[in-house]
Amino acid sequence: MKIKSKLKTFFFLDDEYDENNEEIYEKAEPLRPQKQPAKVQNVVSLQSVQKSSSSKVILVEAKSYAEAQDITDDLKNKRAVVVNLQRLSYEEGRQIVDFLSGAVYALGGDIQKIGSSIFLCTPDNVEISGNISELVQDQEFQDTRW
Repeated sequence: MKIKSKLKTFFFLDDEYDENNEEIYEKAEPLRPQKQPAKVQNVVSLQSVQKSSSSKVILVEAKSYAEAQDITDDLKNKRAVVVNLQRLSYEEGRQIVDFLSGAVYALGGDIQKIGSSIFLCTPDNVEISGNISELVQDQEFQDTRW
């Protein structure tokens, strides 16, 4: 009989065991589905990646200091800008370069001189590699303004 009672207990067929279990089941709360917090999905459309990865370079021949804001807007929109300051006075050109230097710094980009009074401003998604060295020309053709 011992084997039979052990088997009943093992397979939950013994009455004593059932009574003890009922007390445990009564104390336990019924399982309710819990509300799960809304998950933030990090899904990016491939079309948006393709659109943002296509780079544009904007060419600007500045005629006044007022154009500095437009150039900065292009930088904020992740576009590289080549700025030609040859038509401006030295003082006005310096003010634009100062403004763009601050904007490029704030955006994490870069600004480099690529020619006589010509600057390349890039946002953080564009990397500039290499250097353009200034060639020393005859004194009468050399532009010492910048």
